Amino acid sequence: MKNRIYLVTGAAGFLGGTICRQLVERGERVRAFVLPNDKAIKYVPREAEIVEGDLCDIESLERFFSVPKNLEVIVMHIASIVTVNPDYNQKVMDVNVGGTKNIIDMCKKYNCSKLVYCSSTGAIPELPKGEKIAETEDFHTLDPEKVVGCYSQSKAQATQLVLDAAKEGLNACVVHPSGILGPEDFGVGETTSTLIKIINGEMPAGIAGSFNLCDVRDLAKGAISAADKGRQGECYILGNDEVSFKDFAKLVSEESGCKGVKFFLPLGMANVLAKLMEKKAEKKGEKPIMTTFSVYNLARNNDFDSSKAKKELGYKTRSYRETIRDEIDWLKCAGMIA
Repeated sequence: MKNRIYLVTGAAGFLGGTICRQLVERGERVRAFVLPNDKAIKYVPREAEIVEGDLCDIESLERFFSVPKNLEVIVMHIASIVTVNPDYNQKVMDVNVGGTKNIIDMCKKYNCSKLVYCSSTGAIPELPKGEKIAETEDFHTLDPEKVVGCYSQSKAQATQLVLDAAKEGLNACVVHPSGILGPEDFGVGETTSTLIKIINGEMPAGIAGSFNLCDVRDLAKGAISAADKGRQGECYILGNDEVSFKDFAKLVSEESGCKGVKFFLPLGMANVLAKLMEKKAEKKGEKPIMTTFSVYNLARNNDFDSSKAKKELGYKTRSYRETIRDEIDWLKCAGMIA
C-alpha cells in the first residue's frame, strides 16, 4: 500500500463517487466524507473508509482529517450544493464558500501535501459568443452580469479563497468542470433526467440552445491528474466541445432507438414562455416546468478552452456518442429505462 491517503469530500455524489472508484482501482487508500444518513452512501466503493460529517461542522472535519502521521495527505474537495435556482441562498453560500474555507483551514492545520478544489466553468466570467472562455486568475471583482446565479457566484468566491491560500503557500490548484453526464449517476442529476425524458418520449419540445457536457469518467481522471500534476495556484478547465441541444437529442435518439425530440423552440420564444411559466407556478406555489435561468444556460456562451488541462494534465475527453451509448447501457442495467 502506498504511503499516502486521498481525502475525498462529496464522495457519495456523481463526480466524487467516480473519483473514489478510480482511486481505488489504481490501488490508492481513500477516505470518503459523506453527509450523515446519506442514502447514496451505499454507492461509495466498499474499499474506501467512510467518515460521516458536514463541511460546516468543524468537529466532523477534524475526524476526517485525523490520519496516521506517516501518511501523505491529498485532499480532493468535490462536495458542494448544486442549485438551478439563481436566487441568493444562504445555505448554498455557507456550504460552498464557508465549507471551502473550512477545508483550506484543515489543509493548513494538518500539513496536507495537496488540495484540489472542484470549482465550475460557471464561476468563470462569461465572454461574448464566438470567443473561447479560458481560465481566469482573479475572482475578486465579480460582475454579477458575467457570473450569473447563486451557485456560480458561490463557486467563484470559493475559488478565490483557494487561489489566495495558494499564494500564501498552500499547495492547491483548481479544476473547473463543465456539465456532467455518463454512467453511474445514481442520484439522477439534471442531464440524466433530460436523457431519460427524451428516451421515454416525455419531451415533445426542446430549446434551440447549446451546452457543454463531459463524461464523468473523464472529469474524474482530470481531477486526479490535477492531484498528480496540477501546479500550485493554477486553474484548469475540464470541458468538452460545445454541443447544440438538437445534436445532443439526435445522438440520444440514434443510440436508444427512441423517436426523439421533434421541435426546438427559438431562444427568444423560450424565454417569453419561461417567464409566463414562472409567474403561473409562483401563483400556484409550484415549481415551473421551464425557467428563464435554464433558458439563459442554453443561450449563453458555452465554448470553453480546455487546452491548458490537455497540455499540463494530459486531460482527454471521449465523444458524446460514446458517453451517451454507455449511459444508456447503464440506465438499462439499472432498470431506469426499458
